[in-house]
Amino acid sequence: MTKGVPGRKVRGAATAAICSIAVVAAAGCARFDDSTSSPFTPEPTFGSGAEVQPREPSAPSSVLPEPSTPNDPCFDRDPNVIATCLDATGGLVMLPDGGSALVAERRTGRIVRVAPGEKPTEFARIPVDSGSDGGLLDIALSPTYTEDNLLYAYITTGSDNRVVRIAPGDTPKDVLTGIPRGDVGNTGALTFSTPGELMVLTGDTGNPAAAADPASLAGKLLGVTALSSTPNPPRPAVVLSGLGRAGDVCADPGGGVWVTDRTALEDRIQRVRPDGTVGAPAWTWPDKPGVAGCAAARGAVAVALTDAQAMAVLATEHDTGAVTSAPALLAQKLYGRLGGTVISGAGEIWAATVNKSGGEPGPTDDRVVKLPLPSGGGGTD
Repeated sequence: MTKGVPGRKVRGAATAAICSIAVVAAAGCARFDDSTSSPFTPEPTFGSGAEVQPREPSAPSSVLPEPSTPNDPCFDRDPNVIATCLDATGGLVMLPDGGSALVAERRTGRIVRVAPGEKPTEFARIPVDSGSDGGLLDIALSPTYTEDNLLYAYITTGSDNRVVRIAPGDTPKDVLTGIPRGDVGNTGALTFSTPGELMVLTGDTGNPAAAADPASLAGKLLGVTALSSTPNPPRPAVVLSGLGRAGDVCADPGGGVWVTDRTALEDRIQRVRPDGTVGAPAWTWPDKPGVAGCAAARGAVAVALTDAQAMAVLATEHDTGAVTSAPALLAQKLYGRLGGTVISGAGEIWAATVNKSGGEPGPTDDRVVKLPLPSGGGGTD
């Protein structure tokens, strides 16, 4: 059951607040923008996450490779585990086949290909400065990846945070430089909103004043259209400013872009509409569970809650992106801290753990795990 409390206006939009008993332990009370929402028909049903349990397979599975040696320390018998023994992870991106992914290792600068039933293999390696919380923070595929095999990466160097482009057999080429770096808050994320525009989410590097400063690239969502390395690239458009310890940015099938962000007062998720306008936050978490990676499908958006050690799934209206009910929580306390998040071609949520970044890593961490998208969440089309 839920308990309603009076709503209030946020940027002119009516908001309602609810606190679901089923999710209060990890997600707390939250607010959502109901100004454009209407009832689902039928109303989506979301599971509690109890169906996502580490378990021993009843028989050897073709999806689960047997250990290469009798005492392989990286062997994990949980069939929901896709990859093990990774270093501290950064971003995660699904490959075009829908059944394999690339995961970034934040501290080593490695990009590793992972797939069920296969050993992780190194795909590329980028020089990074992994001091404090920096390093290889996120990766994105070129919209024409099947033809050009180009990758884009958000990285920390000794002097700044920046976006680079990676071509097979070539050294990384700068696309956007001069994003401030700091002792903390060197967070960043990438996604393509359209084939010609790369959305770059930057953290405030522990300096809220920089996030509010129009001259600074910190604490912003930037639209970058100059995707090749040029001597004097145009300044990117500022889509959002005043962001805190940025979480992630992900595109949805309706043409919108979702942004997760950790502010001093609350964690939140908000949507940039296809026309570039931004409304009030679609959902907020006053208890700040550590919003991180996000992935959107038709009718749902998944958000990793790093500190709460869970995956939240919010039902959304496809046309407006309005959140219609309290989030369901998956895999609570099962895999530890979750970060990078994608949705596979089979409609499953894949998440990379970040237990080696401030958590309590287990013997096979860090890992990539899969979680079933609750019924009602729709497909990926």
